[in-house]
Amino acid sequence: MKKIFLPLAIILCLILTFSVLTVNTESSPVTITILHTNDMHGRIEPGDYDGMGLPKLTTLVRELKAENPHLLLLDAGDTIHGRTFTNLVKGESMIKLMNVIGYDAMVPGNHDFNYGYTRLVELAEQTANFPILCANVKKNGKFLFQPYFIKEVNGKKIAIFGLTTPETLYKSHPNNTKGLDFIHPSKAAAEMVTELKKQADFIIALVHLGLDAGSEYTSEQLAKEVGGINLIVDGHSHTRLPTGKMVGPTLIVQAGEYNKNLGRVEVSFTTTNIEMRASLIAKEETANTSEDPEILRLIADENKSQENILRTVIGETTVELIGERQLVRTGETNLGNLLTDAMRILSGADLALTNGGGIRASIARGEITLEEVLEVLPFGNTVVVKEIKGADIISCLEHGTAKYPEANGSFPHVSGLSYIIDLAKPAGQRITDVKVNGRPIILTQTYTVATNDFMASGGDGYTWFAPAKNAGELGGLDEILAEYIRSKGAITPKIEGRIQAIDSSKIVVYIVKKGDVLWKIARKHGTNIYEIIKLNPEELKNPDLIFPGQKLMIQE
Repeated sequence: MKKIFLPLAIILCLILTFSVLTVNTESSPVTITILHTNDMHGRIEPGDYDGMGLPKLTTLVRELKAENPHLLLLDAGDTIHGRTFTNLVKGESMIKLMNVIGYDAMVPGNHDFNYGYTRLVELAEQTANFPILCANVKKNGKFLFQPYFIKEVNGKKIAIFGLTTPETLYKSHPNNTKGLDFIHPSKAAAEMVTELKKQADFIIALVHLGLDAGSEYTSEQLAKEVGGINLIVDGHSHTRLPTGKMVGPTLIVQAGEYNKNLGRVEVSFTTTNIEMRASLIAKEETANTSEDPEILRLIADENKSQENILRTVIGETTVELIGERQLVRTGETNLGNLLTDAMRILSGADLALTNGGGIRASIARGEITLEEVLEVLPFGNTVVVKEIKGADIISCLEHGTAKYPEANGSFPHVSGLSYIIDLAKPAGQRITDVKVNGRPIILTQTYTVATNDFMASGGDGYTWFAPAKNAGELGGLDEILAEYIRSKGAITPKIEGRIQAIDSSKIVVYIVKKGDVLWKIARKHGTNIYEIIKLNPEELKNPDLIFPGQKLMIQE
């Protein structure tokens, strides 16, 4: 056999080249990208108060996946309820969009239970192409959803488990979670970490817990109480964390709300440690981002398919329901009364209070369609019940009527409550004769008040609601009104004198004499019988019956 001899220089070159390649392979980090969203509440399109919209978000996801194909896309809940697009079909339309966008997993938020847990399980099993994860909700001792999954990404085993807040028991209607057991998040997480740490290189807790200081369950508490979690992808509190929050060795990330941001975490695995870097891609940065045509088409197709549902007749009204801007922002209307009655009665609260600025249209006499209800209430608000002291209720009324008679979006419509605005007094001191279900309000007593989630968080300047204890949450405001109308069939709401405005400097007290009739008393004082009735609802329950000695307030 003939021997082959290579020159020494070539041999040395090959050795050096092999050595360099070996060193570079060992020292180069393994990188994966984790994208995340939370609290989208059914927002699919851009808007003044919403985010970038799902068509742009989809483009961003695809561009980032082109940069690094080793990518995970996660959602931290409160996603499939909130706007007509998803509410009408009980979440299905949103799940279908998430399938196309390419989500790898989501955790259910409290509002995702708003259609009832059986619907959520149905969507997880029949519609979603990705797992809906939750390791702390069980029924009859068994997990209601898949608790975790492990996926290999760029050679690394990534374990993801889900946790949802036990606040769901009262932050969705109790009937939606009846029969379910919510395990303490830290207890469930500890069990998950024990099971997963031997199987995975990196552990993600995908949670809907939040960072609200007043909450019993938070992601920060989870990070402190359970070791071994590398990353917590969070939702629920609508918190914007531009670079995340480190709690010990655990990174917590959250992307605000309504797809105003797309969260991004770059994870690098070196031979000695794991490095994580969090950031947000804000709506403002997407001005030049194109909208994904496939998502646009799917949204258009879904909107068209929902037209028949929107035209569904849910009841009828024998009178026009007044929701005109100038009227709902300056006084009581029959539509304001109908809406607050629905909020109070279906929530079981002592009283209801909502802002006139949230009422956006009237409804003509005749049949009422679902579309008309949505035109009245277009914002996707939900109903929240708060526990409020009587003194704070009066403060809310003073705030909401401070600009009266000027039109103001914060003007308070009420049910189970009545009050008088005294124009002879300065703003902030004008509310008088406040009654709860016909009885004088007790300043020190705590009442349950149904309101909308915007006001519940302090919106429109109603700061007394934000720190108050949350006593429950229902579904969408539009859903509540539609359900109430359905239950009645035909409605005839009236103006009942729940809200009155007087000038006490022009009020006189008239004592009824023998032979008096109401129309003569009205004519004598330059007013009309309707104004007298409004000022004296208790004394004049039957305006045809007045008695000598009766005292009537009359504004001249």
